[in-house]
Amino acid sequence: MAAHFGRLRKGATTTAVAAVAVAALSASQAPGVTTDDLGRQAAGAAQPSGDANTGGAGGGATGDSPYYTDLPPLKSPNPSPSASPTTGTTVSVGEAEAGIPATVLDAYKKAEAELRASKPGCNLPWQLLAAIGKVESGQARGGRVDASGTTYSPILGPKLDGNGFALIADTDHGAYDGDPAYDRAVGPMQFIPSTWEWAGRDGNGDGKKDPNNVYDAALAAGHYLCRFDRDLSVQSQMNAAILNYNNSTEYLNTVLSWLEYYRKGTHEVPDGTGTLPSHSSNSDPGASPSPTTPATPSTPSTPSTPSTPKPGGGSTSPTPKPPAPSSPAPSPTPPTPTQTVDHLEDANTGKLTATAGSAFGTKVAVRAESKASKGVAKVRVRFTIIGDTDATFTGGESVATVVTGGAGTATAPALVAGEKTGDFTVRATVVGRVLGGLDYTATVTPRQADTLTRTSDTALTCVPGGEFADQVELKATYKGAVAGKVAATATLIKSADDATENDKGPYFKDADGKTIRTLTDLTTDADGVLKLPKLYADDATGTFLLRVNTTGGAVLTVELKVAAAAS
Repeated sequence: MAAHFGRLRKGATTTAVAAVAVAALSASQAPGVTTDDLGRQAAGAAQPSGDANTGGAGGGATGDSPYYTDLPPLKSPNPSPSASPTTGTTVSVGEAEAGIPATVLDAYKKAEAELRASKPGCNLPWQLLAAIGKVESGQARGGRVDASGTTYSPILGPKLDGNGFALIADTDHGAYDGDPAYDRAVGPMQFIPSTWEWAGRDGNGDGKKDPNNVYDAALAAGHYLCRFDRDLSVQSQMNAAILNYNNSTEYLNTVLSWLEYYRKGTHEVPDGTGTLPSHSSNSDPGASPSPTTPATPSTPSTPSTPSTPKPGGGSTSPTPKPPAPSSPAPSPTPPTPTQTVDHLEDANTGKLTATAGSAFGTKVAVRAESKASKGVAKVRVRFTIIGDTDATFTGGESVATVVTGGAGTATAPALVAGEKTGDFTVRATVVGRVLGGLDYTATVTPRQADTLTRTSDTALTCVPGGEFADQVELKATYKGAVAGKVAATATLIKSADDATENDKGPYFKDADGKTIRTLTDLTTDADGVLKLPKLYADDATGTFLLRVNTTGGAVLTVELKVAAAAS
Protein backbone atom coordinates (compact mmCIF):
# COMPACT_ATOMS: atom_id res chain seq x y z
CA MET A 1 0.00 0.00 0.00
CA ALA A 2 2.13 2.76 -0.29
CA ALA A 3 4.06 5.19 -2.13
CA HIS A 4 7.22 3.46 -3.08
CA PHE A 5 9.34 4.43 -5.94
CA GLY A 6 10.97 2.69 -8.80
CA ARG A 7 9.49 -0.75 -9.61
CA LEU A 8 11.99 -3.51 -8.83
CA ARG A 9 11.28 -6.49 -11.05
CA LYS A 10 12.76 -9.89 -10.38
CA GLY A 11 16.51 -9.89 -10.82
CA ALA A 12 16.74 -6.12 -11.16
CA THR A 13 19.54 -4.57 -9.18
CA THR A 14 21.04 -1.84 -11.39
CA THR A 15 20.85 1.67 -10.03
CA ALA A 16 20.97 3.74 -13.21
CA VAL A 17 17.39 3.23 -14.37
CA ALA A 18 16.00 3.87 -10.90
CA ALA A 19 17.03 7.50 -10.94
CA VAL A 20 15.04 7.99 -14.15
CA ALA A 21 12.02 6.19 -12.70
CA VAL A 22 12.16 8.22 -9.52
CA ALA A 23 12.56 11.48 -11.37
CA ALA A 24 9.57 10.68 -13.55
CA LEU A 25 7.44 9.69 -10.60
CA SER A 26 8.48 12.73 -8.58
CA ALA A 27 7.60 14.98 -11.51
CA SER A 28 4.11 13.48 -11.65
CA GLN A 29 3.19 14.50 -8.11
CA ALA A 30 0.85 17.32 -7.26
CA PRO A 31 2.32 20.73 -6.36
CA GLY A 32 3.33 21.08 -2.73
CA VAL A 33 4.12 17.37 -2.29
CA THR A 34 7.75 16.43 -1.87
CA THR A 35 9.52 13.11 -1.90
CA ASP A 36 11.26 12.08 1.30
CA ASP A 37 14.46 10.07 1.51
CA LEU A 38 12.49 6.82 1.69
CA GLY A 39 10.95 7.33 -1.70
CA ARG A 40 7.52 8.07 -0.23
CA GLN A 41 5.97 11.47 -0.64
CA ALA A 42 5.75 13.71 2.38
CA ALA A 43 3.18 16.48 2.26
CA GLY A 44 3.96 19.72 3.95
CA ALA A 45 1.10 19.53 6.45
CA ALA A 46 -1.22 16.97 7.96
CA GLN A 47 -4.51 16.45 6.20
CA PRO A 48 -8.01 16.25 7.71
CA SER A 49 -10.40 13.37 7.30
CA GLY A 50 -12.36 12.49 4.18
CA ASP A 51 -15.31 10.50 2.94
CA ALA A 52 -16.18 7.45 0.82
CA ASN A 53 -17.36 3.99 1.59
CA THR A 54 -16.09 1.48 -0.87
CA GLY A 55 -12.73 0.30 -2.03
CA GLY A 56 -11.49 1.72 -5.27
CA ALA A 57 -10.99 0.03 -8.58
CA GLY A 58 -7.69 -1.29 -7.37
CA GLY A 59 -9.40 -3.16 -4.56
CA GLY A 60 -8.17 -3.92 -1.06
CA ALA A 61 -7.42 -1.54 1.74
CA THR A 62 -4.63 0.05 -0.27
CA GLY A 63 -6.11 0.13 -3.74
CA ASP A 64 -3.29 -2.32 -4.54
CA SER A 65 -0.79 0.53 -4.22
CA PRO A 66 2.97 -0.17 -4.39
CA TYR A 67 4.80 -1.62 -1.42
CA TYR A 68 8.35 -2.31 -0.22
CA THR A 69 9.77 -5.60 -1.48
CA ASP A 70 12.83 -5.94 0.78
CA LEU A 71 12.97 -9.40 2.37
CA PRO A 72 14.22 -10.09 5.89
CA PRO A 73 17.76 -11.36 6.42
CA LEU A 74 18.37 -15.06 6.88
CA LYS A 75 20.11 -14.55 10.22
CA SER A 76 17.96 -15.22 13.29
CA PRO A 77 16.60 -12.00 14.78
CA ASN A 78 16.79 -13.23 18.38
CA PRO A 79 18.29 -10.32 20.35
CA SER A 80 20.95 -10.63 23.01
CA PRO A 81 21.22 -8.41 26.12
CA SER A 82 23.74 -5.61 26.14
CA ALA A 83 24.39 -2.54 28.28
CA SER A 84 23.84 0.97 27.00
CA PRO A 85 27.21 2.80 26.99
CA THR A 86 25.51 6.00 28.20
CA THR A 87 23.00 4.83 30.79
CA GLY A 88 24.17 1.35 31.72
CA THR A 89 20.60 0.17 31.18
CA THR A 90 20.21 -3.30 29.73
CA VAL A 91 18.84 -3.13 26.19
CA SER A 92 18.16 -5.70 23.50
CA VAL A 93 20.63 -5.83 20.64
CA GLY A 94 19.94 -8.02 17.65
CA GLU A 95 19.67 -8.04 13.89
CA ALA A 96 19.01 -4.42 12.85
CA GLU A 97 16.03 -5.38 10.70
CA ALA A 98 14.36 -6.95 13.75
CA GLY A 99 14.25 -3.62 15.58
CA ILE A 100 10.85 -1.91 15.57
CA PRO A 101 10.49 1.72 16.70
CA ALA A 102 9.07 1.90 20.21
CA THR A 103 5.86 3.82 19.52
CA VAL A 104 5.13 1.79 16.39
CA LEU A 105 5.65 -1.49 18.25
CA ASP A 106 3.42 -0.22 21.07
CA ALA A 107 0.68 0.55 18.52
CA TYR A 108 0.81 -2.98 17.06
CA LYS A 109 0.61 -4.59 20.49
CA LYS A 110 -2.26 -2.36 21.61
CA ALA A 111 -4.17 -3.22 18.45
CA GLU A 112 -3.65 -6.94 19.10
CA ALA A 113 -4.91 -6.52 22.68
CA GLU A 114 -8.04 -4.67 21.51
CA LEU A 115 -8.81 -7.32 18.89
CA ARG A 116 -8.18 -10.06 21.44
CA ALA A 117 -10.98 -8.53 23.54
CA SER A 118 -13.41 -7.50 20.78
CA LYS A 119 -12.82 -10.33 18.29
CA PRO A 120 -11.15 -13.19 20.19
CA GLY A 121 -11.92 -15.69 17.44
CA CYS A 122 -9.75 -13.77 14.98
CA ASN A 123 -6.46 -14.65 16.76
CA LEU A 124 -4.67 -11.64 15.25
CA PRO A 125 -0.92 -11.65 16.04
CA TRP A 126 0.70 -8.23 16.36
CA GLN A 127 3.59 -9.58 14.26
CA LEU A 128 1.23 -9.63 11.25
CA LEU A 129 0.55 -5.92 11.70
CA ALA A 130 4.30 -5.37 11.99
CA ALA A 131 4.89 -7.31 8.76
CA ILE A 132 2.30 -5.25 6.89
CA GLY A 133 3.63 -2.04 8.41
CA LYS A 134 7.11 -2.97 7.23
CA VAL A 135 6.15 -3.50 3.60
CA GLU A 136 3.71 -0.59 3.52
CA SER A 137 5.71 2.23 5.09
CA GLY A 138 8.94 0.84 6.54
CA GLN A 139 7.37 1.05 10.02
CA ALA A 140 6.23 4.67 9.56
CA ARG A 141 9.54 5.69 7.99
CA GLY A 142 11.58 4.11 10.74
CA GLY A 143 9.34 5.46 13.50
CA ARG A 144 9.24 9.15 12.59
CA VAL A 145 6.22 9.82 14.77
CA ASP A 146 5.41 12.22 17.59
CA ALA A 147 4.37 11.36 21.14
CA SER A 148 0.77 10.68 20.10
CA GLY A 149 1.87 8.32 17.30
CA THR A 150 1.21 10.71 14.39
CA THR A 151 3.78 10.85 11.60
CA TYR A 152 5.67 14.14 11.37
CA SER A 153 4.43 14.47 7.79
CA PRO A 154 1.75 12.46 5.96
CA ILE A 155 2.91 9.31 4.14
CA LEU A 156 1.32 9.36 0.68
CA GLY A 157 1.35 6.85 -2.14
CA PRO A 158 1.47 7.85 -5.80
CA LYS A 159 -1.71 9.22 -7.35
CA LEU A 160 -3.90 6.34 -8.54
CA ASP A 161 -4.53 7.84 -11.97
CA GLY A 162 -4.36 4.61 -13.98
CA ASN A 163 -0.85 5.44 -15.22
CA GLY A 164 0.94 2.31 -14.03
CA PHE A 165 -1.43 2.01 -11.08
CA ALA A 166 -5.12 1.44 -10.48
CA LEU A 167 -7.46 4.21 -11.58
CA ILE A 168 -9.30 5.59 -8.54
CA ALA A 169 -10.81 9.00 -9.00
CA ASP A 170 -10.95 11.27 -5.97
CA THR A 171 -13.41 10.12 -3.29
CA ASP A 172 -12.55 12.45 -0.40
CA HIS A 173 -12.15 15.86 -2.11
CA GLY A 174 -8.49 15.67 -1.11
CA ALA A 175 -9.31 15.67 2.60
CA TYR A 176 -7.10 12.70 3.49
CA ASP A 177 -4.52 12.74 0.71
CA GLY A 178 -4.49 16.37 -0.40
CA ASP A 179 -5.33 15.37 -3.99
CA PRO A 180 -8.73 16.55 -5.34
CA ALA A 181 -8.33 14.62 -8.61
CA TYR A 182 -7.20 11.10 -7.69
CA ASP A 183 -6.97 9.04 -4.51
CA ARG A 184 -3.68 8.07 -2.89
CA ALA A 185 -2.86 5.56 -0.18
CA VAL A 186 -2.34 7.37 3.13
CA GLY A 187 -0.46 6.75 6.36
CA PRO A 188 1.71 4.05 7.96
CA MET A 189 -0.69 1.27 6.88
CA GLN A 190 -1.47 2.91 3.49
CA PHE A 191 -5.26 3.01 3.43
CA ILE A 192 -6.93 4.63 0.45
CA PRO A 193 -9.43 7.34 1.51
CA SER A 194 -12.53 5.40 0.42
CA THR A 195 -11.53 2.45 2.62
CA TRP A 196 -10.44 4.58 5.56
CA GLU A 197 -13.83 6.29 5.64
CA TRP A 198 -15.51 3.12 6.90
CA ALA A 199 -12.53 1.15 8.24
CA GLY A 200 -10.83 3.95 10.22
CA ARG A 201 -10.53 3.57 14.00
CA ASP A 202 -9.48 5.74 16.94
CA GLY A 203 -6.65 3.72 18.43
CA ASN A 204 -5.13 6.29 20.78
CA GLY A 205 -8.34 7.60 22.32
CA ASP A 206 -8.00 11.21 21.18
CA GLY A 207 -11.44 11.26 19.58
CA LYS A 208 -10.11 11.33 16.00
CA LYS A 209 -9.60 8.70 13.28
CA ASP A 210 -6.38 9.78 11.60
CA PRO A 211 -4.83 7.48 8.94
CA ASN A 212 -1.48 9.18 9.65
CA ASN A 213 -1.58 8.10 13.30
CA VAL A 214 0.07 4.70 13.82
CA TYR A 215 -2.30 3.75 16.68
CA ASP A 216 -5.37 4.54 14.58
CA ALA A 217 -3.94 2.91 11.46
CA ALA A 218 -2.78 -0.27 13.23
CA LEU A 219 -6.16 -0.79 14.90
CA ALA A 220 -7.97 -0.15 11.61
CA ALA A 221 -5.70 -2.66 9.85
CA GLY A 222 -6.42 -5.24 12.55
CA HIS A 223 -10.18 -4.86 12.17
CA TYR A 224 -9.83 -4.94 8.39
CA LEU A 225 -7.91 -8.23 8.53
CA CYS A 226 -10.41 -9.73 10.99
CA ARG A 227 -13.48 -9.12 8.82
CA PHE A 228 -15.82 -11.92 7.73
CA ASP A 229 -15.25 -13.78 11.04
CA ARG A 230 -11.80 -14.86 9.89
CA ASP A 231 -9.61 -16.99 12.15
CA LEU A 232 -6.05 -15.89 11.35
CA SER A 233 -4.61 -18.93 13.12
CA VAL A 234 -5.80 -20.85 10.03
CA GLN A 235 -3.22 -20.26 7.31
CA SER A 236 -5.68 -20.21 4.42
CA GLN A 237 -7.77 -17.56 6.16
CA MET A 238 -4.70 -15.49 6.98
CA ASN A 239 -3.62 -15.67 3.34
CA ALA A 240 -7.07 -14.52 2.24
CA ALA A 241 -6.93 -11.58 4.67
CA ILE A 242 -3.50 -10.46 3.41
CA LEU A 243 -4.54 -10.75 -0.23
CA ASN A 244 -7.66 -8.76 0.57
CA TYR A 245 -5.37 -6.05 1.93
CA ASN A 246 -3.30 -5.94 -1.28
CA ASN A 247 -4.18 -8.40 -4.05
CA SER A 248 -0.74 -9.62 -5.09
CA THR A 249 0.88 -13.02 -4.63
CA GLU A 250 4.29 -11.35 -4.30
CA TYR A 251 2.81 -9.06 -1.63
CA LEU A 252 1.46 -12.09 0.23
CA ASN A 253 4.83 -13.84 0.14
CA THR A 254 6.67 -10.71 1.29
CA VAL A 255 4.32 -10.15 4.23
CA LEU A 256 4.51 -13.81 5.27
CA SER A 257 8.32 -13.64 5.18
CA TRP A 258 8.36 -10.70 7.58
CA LEU A 259 5.70 -12.32 9.76
CA GLU A 260 7.85 -15.41 10.21
CA TYR A 261 10.91 -13.23 10.86
CA TYR A 262 9.22 -11.15 13.55
CA ARG A 263 7.79 -14.24 15.19
CA LYS A 264 11.33 -15.51 15.75
CA GLY A 265 12.14 -12.44 17.79
CA THR A 266 12.23 -8.68 17.69
CA HIS A 267 13.23 -5.81 19.92
CA GLU A 268 12.33 -2.20 20.54
CA VAL A 269 14.49 0.61 19.15
CA PRO A 270 14.14 4.38 19.73
CA ASP A 271 11.67 6.20 17.51
CA GLY A 272 13.20 7.50 14.29
CA THR A 273 16.00 4.93 14.23
CA GLY A 274 14.30 2.01 12.48
CA THR A 275 15.95 0.36 9.48
CA LEU A 276 14.49 1.73 6.25
CA PRO A 277 13.59 -0.43 3.23
CA SER A 278 15.28 0.34 -0.07
CA HIS A 279 13.33 -1.52 -2.79
CA SER A 280 9.74 -1.22 -3.84
CA SER A 281 7.26 -2.94 -6.11
CA ASN A 282 6.95 -0.08 -8.58
CA SER A 283 10.66 0.15 -9.45
CA ASP A 284 12.06 -0.31 -12.95
CA PRO A 285 14.80 -2.87 -13.64
CA GLY A 286 18.03 -1.62 -12.19
CA ALA A 287 16.27 0.97 -10.08
CA SER A 288 18.12 2.73 -7.34
CA PRO A 289 17.18 1.09 -4.04
CA SER A 290 16.66 4.42 -2.29
CA PRO A 291 15.12 7.06 -4.57
CA THR A 292 15.99 10.65 -3.94
CA THR A 293 15.29 13.92 -5.65
CA PRO A 294 17.54 14.12 -8.75
CA ALA A 295 20.55 16.30 -8.27
CA THR A 296 20.71 19.63 -10.12
CA PRO A 297 23.07 19.30 -13.15
CA SER A 298 26.36 20.98 -12.52
CA THR A 299 27.33 24.03 -14.62
CA PRO A 300 30.01 23.18 -17.23
CA SER A 301 33.36 24.59 -16.28
CA THR A 302 34.72 27.52 -18.32
CA PRO A 303 37.80 26.59 -20.40
CA SER A 304 40.95 28.05 -18.95
CA THR A 305 42.44 31.11 -20.67
CA PRO A 306 45.77 30.28 -22.34
CA SER A 307 48.68 31.85 -20.64
CA THR A 308 50.33 34.85 -22.37
CA PRO A 309 54.05 34.43 -23.12
CA LYS A 310 56.26 36.91 -21.36
CA PRO A 311 59.34 38.41 -22.95
CA GLY A 312 62.33 36.53 -21.83
CA GLY A 313 60.43 33.32 -21.21
CA GLY A 314 57.80 32.18 -18.81
CA SER A 315 54.15 33.06 -19.02
CA THR A 316 51.59 35.27 -17.34
CA SER A 317 48.74 33.34 -15.71
CA PRO A 318 45.25 34.86 -15.66
CA THR A 319 43.93 36.15 -12.37
CA PRO A 320 42.10 33.26 -10.71
CA LYS A 321 38.37 33.69 -10.13
CA PRO A 322 37.11 33.38 -6.59
CA PRO A 323 35.20 30.15 -5.95
CA ALA A 324 31.44 30.31 -6.22
CA PRO A 325 29.79 30.68 -2.84
CA SER A 326 28.58 27.36 -1.52
CA SER A 327 24.98 26.80 -0.55
CA PRO A 328 24.33 27.30 3.15
CA ALA A 329 24.25 24.10 5.14
CA PRO A 330 20.72 23.04 6.09
CA SER A 331 19.78 23.90 9.65
CA PRO A 332 19.72 20.89 11.96
CA THR A 333 16.34 19.36 12.76
CA PRO A 334 15.32 20.41 16.28
CA PRO A 335 15.11 17.54 18.76
CA THR A 336 11.74 16.05 19.55
CA PRO A 337 10.43 16.33 23.14
CA THR A 338 11.23 12.65 23.65
CA GLN A 339 14.85 13.23 22.65
CA THR A 340 15.23 15.94 25.29
CA VAL A 341 14.21 13.67 28.18
CA ASP A 342 17.16 12.83 30.43
CA HIS A 343 15.44 10.89 33.22
CA LEU A 344 12.20 10.12 35.03
CA GLU A 345 11.44 11.37 38.53
CA ASP A 346 8.78 10.21 40.95
CA ALA A 347 5.83 12.63 41.15
CA ASN A 348 4.75 12.04 44.76
CA THR A 349 3.42 8.51 44.30
CA GLY A 350 2.12 7.25 47.61
CA LYS A 351 2.13 3.76 49.10
CA LEU A 352 0.60 1.21 46.74
CA THR A 353 -1.50 -1.19 48.82
CA ALA A 354 -4.91 -2.71 48.21
CA THR A 355 -7.03 -5.60 49.39
CA ALA A 356 -7.61 -8.39 46.88
CA GLY A 357 -10.36 -7.49 44.43
CA SER A 358 -10.36 -3.77 45.21
CA ALA A 359 -8.89 -0.69 43.55
CA PHE A 360 -5.67 0.88 44.80
CA GLY A 361 -6.21 4.25 46.41
CA THR A 362 -2.96 5.62 44.98
CA LYS A 363 -1.89 6.01 41.34
CA VAL A 364 1.65 5.82 40.02
CA ALA A 365 2.81 9.25 38.81
CA VAL A 366 6.16 10.19 37.24
CA ARG A 367 7.71 13.32 35.73
CA ALA A 368 9.80 13.34 32.56
CA GLU A 369 12.67 15.78 33.02
CA SER A 370 15.47 17.26 30.92
CA LYS A 371 19.08 17.47 32.06
CA ALA A 372 18.18 20.80 33.64
CA SER A 373 15.46 19.00 35.65
CA LYS A 374 12.69 20.79 33.78
CA GLY A 375 9.48 18.94 32.97
CA VAL A 376 9.10 17.80 29.36
CA ALA A 377 5.60 17.76 27.86
CA LYS A 378 4.23 15.58 25.07
CA VAL A 379 6.34 12.52 25.93
CA ARG A 380 4.90 9.02 25.98
CA VAL A 381 5.46 7.16 29.25
CA ARG A 382 4.73 3.44 29.39
CA PHE A 383 3.57 1.86 32.67
CA THR A 384 3.99 -1.93 32.81
CA ILE A 385 2.82 -4.37 35.49
CA ILE A 386 5.54 -6.95 36.16
CA GLY A 387 5.46 -10.06 38.35
CA ASP A 388 3.26 -12.98 39.33
CA THR A 389 0.01 -11.10 39.73
CA ASP A 390 -3.44 -10.79 38.23
CA ALA A 391 -3.63 -7.10 39.07
CA THR A 392 -4.39 -4.83 36.11
CA PHE A 393 -4.91 -1.20 35.25
CA THR A 394 -8.49 -0.01 34.93
CA GLY A 395 -9.81 -1.61 31.76
CA GLY A 396 -8.03 -4.92 32.33
CA GLU A 397 -4.70 -4.12 30.65
CA SER A 398 -1.25 -4.81 32.09
CA VAL A 399 0.37 -2.03 30.02
CA ALA A 400 -0.76 1.60 29.80
CA THR A 401 0.80 4.46 27.83
CA VAL A 402 0.22 8.05 28.92
CA VAL A 403 1.40 11.32 27.35
CA THR A 404 2.98 13.80 29.76
CA GLY A 405 1.15 17.07 30.36
CA GLY A 406 2.47 20.61 30.39
CA ALA A 407 4.42 20.04 33.62
CA GLY A 408 5.95 16.83 32.25
CA THR A 409 3.86 14.61 34.53
CA ALA A 410 2.22 11.34 33.50
CA THR A 411 -0.17 9.51 35.82
CA ALA A 412 -0.96 5.84 35.25
CA PRO A 413 -4.56 4.61 35.27
CA ALA A 414 -5.82 3.28 38.59
CA LEU A 415 -4.55 -0.15 39.59
CA VAL A 416 -7.09 -2.86 40.39
CA ALA A 417 -6.03 -5.77 42.57
CA GLY A 418 -6.85 -9.32 41.52
CA GLU A 419 -7.16 -12.35 43.75
CA LYS A 420 -3.43 -13.13 43.93
CA THR A 421 -1.88 -11.65 47.04
CA GLY A 422 1.68 -10.47 47.51
CA ASP A 423 3.99 -7.94 45.84
CA PHE A 424 4.39 -6.98 42.19
CA THR A 425 6.13 -4.16 40.32
CA VAL A 426 4.88 -1.25 38.24
CA ARG A 427 7.64 -0.01 35.92
CA ALA A 428 7.59 3.40 34.22
CA THR A 429 9.72 3.93 31.08
CA VAL A 430 9.95 6.55 28.33
CA VAL A 431 8.67 5.28 24.98
CA GLY A 432 11.25 5.82 22.25
CA ARG A 433 14.29 6.25 24.49
CA VAL A 434 16.72 3.83 26.13
CA LEU A 435 16.66 5.32 29.62
CA GLY A 436 16.54 3.87 33.09
CA GLY A 437 12.98 3.45 34.31
CA LEU A 438 11.35 3.78 37.71
CA ASP A 439 10.07 0.73 39.61
CA TYR A 440 7.28 0.86 42.18
CA THR A 441 6.36 -1.99 44.53
CA ALA A 442 2.64 -2.65 44.91
CA THR A 443 1.17 -5.00 47.50
CA VAL A 444 -2.10 -6.94 47.41
CA THR A 445 -3.29 -8.07 50.84
CA PRO A 446 -5.84 -10.85 51.44
CA ARG A 447 -9.53 -10.03 51.88
CA GLN A 448 -10.39 -9.64 55.53
CA ALA A 449 -13.21 -10.10 58.02
CA ASP A 450 -13.32 -8.76 61.55
CA THR A 451 -16.61 -10.36 62.66
CA LEU A 452 -18.19 -13.80 62.35
CA THR A 453 -21.73 -14.66 63.45
CA ARG A 454 -24.02 -17.66 63.08
CA THR A 455 -26.98 -17.20 60.77
CA SER A 456 -29.14 -19.33 63.12
CA ASP A 457 -29.43 -19.71 66.91
CA THR A 458 -30.63 -23.32 66.74
CA ALA A 459 -28.73 -25.61 69.17
CA LEU A 460 -26.39 -28.05 67.43
CA THR A 461 -26.98 -31.47 68.97
CA CYS A 462 -26.46 -35.12 68.02
CA VAL A 463 -26.58 -38.60 69.45
CA PRO A 464 -23.41 -40.75 69.63
CA GLY A 465 -22.66 -42.35 66.29
CA GLY A 466 -25.16 -40.12 64.53
CA GLU A 467 -25.00 -36.95 62.41
CA PHE A 468 -25.96 -33.36 63.21
CA ALA A 469 -29.27 -32.36 61.66
CA ASP A 470 -28.19 -28.75 61.06
CA GLN A 471 -25.08 -27.60 59.23
CA VAL A 472 -23.05 -24.76 60.67
CA GLU A 473 -23.60 -21.56 58.66
CA LEU A 474 -21.74 -18.31 59.37
CA LYS A 475 -21.65 -14.76 58.00
CA ALA A 476 -18.49 -12.63 57.81
CA THR A 477 -18.33 -8.84 57.83
CA TYR A 478 -15.54 -6.27 57.76
CA LYS A 479 -16.15 -2.88 59.34
CA GLY A 480 -19.85 -3.61 59.13
CA ALA A 481 -19.84 -4.47 55.41
CA VAL A 482 -20.23 -7.91 53.85
CA ALA A 483 -16.85 -9.68 53.63
CA GLY A 484 -17.03 -11.86 50.55
CA LYS A 485 -14.32 -14.23 49.32
CA VAL A 486 -12.52 -14.23 52.67
CA ALA A 487 -10.33 -17.24 53.48
CA ALA A 488 -11.26 -19.26 56.58
CA THR A 489 -10.25 -22.33 58.56
CA ALA A 490 -12.51 -24.53 60.75
CA THR A 491 -11.07 -26.82 63.48
CA LEU A 492 -12.67 -29.05 66.09
CA ILE A 493 -10.52 -28.10 69.11
CA LYS A 494 -9.90 -29.74 72.47
CA SER A 495 -11.00 -26.84 74.67
CA ALA A 496 -11.42 -23.08 74.82
CA ASP A 497 -7.85 -22.82 76.11
CA ASP A 498 -6.36 -25.50 73.87
CA ALA A 499 -6.84 -24.82 70.15
CA THR A 500 -5.14 -28.01 69.05
CA GLU A 501 -7.19 -30.46 67.01
CA ASN A 502 -9.36 -32.81 69.04
CA ASP A 503 -8.93 -36.56 68.64
CA LYS A 504 -12.47 -37.48 69.59
CA GLY A 505 -16.02 -36.23 69.35
CA PRO A 506 -17.64 -34.59 66.24
CA TYR A 507 -15.87 -34.74 62.91
CA PHE A 508 -16.20 -33.99 59.20
CA LYS A 509 -15.68 -36.42 56.34
CA ASP A 510 -13.34 -35.92 53.39
CA ALA A 511 -14.12 -36.90 49.80
CA ASP A 512 -13.17 -40.51 50.58
CA GLY A 513 -15.38 -40.68 53.68
CA LYS A 514 -12.43 -40.54 56.10
CA THR A 515 -12.61 -38.67 59.40
CA ILE A 516 -11.08 -35.17 59.46
CA ARG A 517 -11.34 -32.49 62.15
CA THR A 518 -9.72 -29.51 60.38
CA LEU A 519 -10.99 -27.85 57.23
CA THR A 520 -8.71 -25.48 55.29
CA ASP A 521 -9.10 -23.51 52.04
CA LEU A 522 -12.58 -22.38 53.03
CA THR A 523 -13.90 -19.15 51.50
CA THR A 524 -16.97 -17.05 52.18
CA ASP A 525 -19.24 -16.47 49.20
CA ALA A 526 -20.00 -13.09 47.63
CA ASP A 527 -22.54 -12.41 50.42
CA GLY A 528 -19.98 -13.24 53.13
CA VAL A 529 -21.71 -16.55 53.98
CA LEU A 530 -19.77 -19.70 54.85
CA LYS A 531 -21.67 -22.99 55.12
CA LEU A 532 -19.63 -25.86 56.55
CA PRO A 533 -20.04 -29.51 55.50
CA LYS A 534 -22.20 -31.89 57.53
CA LEU A 535 -20.90 -32.89 60.96
CA TYR A 536 -20.89 -36.43 62.37
CA ALA A 537 -20.42 -37.80 65.96
CA ASP A 538 -18.40 -40.73 67.19
CA ASP A 539 -19.24 -42.58 70.43
CA ALA A 540 -17.91 -39.86 72.74
CA THR A 541 -20.50 -37.73 74.55
CA GLY A 542 -20.26 -34.24 76.00
CA THR A 543 -19.89 -30.64 74.82
CA PHE A 544 -17.35 -30.03 72.06
CA LEU A 545 -16.06 -26.88 70.39
CA LEU A 546 -15.74 -25.88 66.74
CA ARG A 547 -13.53 -22.82 66.11
CA VAL A 548 -13.62 -20.85 62.82
CA ASN A 549 -10.92 -18.28 61.95
CA THR A 550 -10.78 -15.87 59.00
CA THR A 551 -8.12 -13.68 57.45
CA GLY A 552 -8.28 -10.38 59.26
CA GLY A 553 -8.73 -11.82 62.73
CA ALA A 554 -12.40 -12.78 62.95
CA VAL A 555 -12.91 -15.78 65.27
CA LEU A 556 -16.08 -17.64 66.28
CA THR A 557 -16.36 -20.65 68.61
CA VAL A 558 -19.47 -22.83 68.23
CA GLU A 559 -20.71 -25.40 70.80
CA LEU A 560 -21.61 -28.92 69.67
CA LYS A 561 -23.39 -31.25 72.08
CA VAL A 562 -23.41 -35.02 71.81
CA ALA A 563 -25.77 -36.86 74.21
CA ALA A 564 -27.70 -40.10 74.30
CA ALA A 565 -31.32 -39.85 73.30
CA ALA A 566 -33.77 -39.45 76.22
CA SER A 567 -35.51 -42.69 77.14
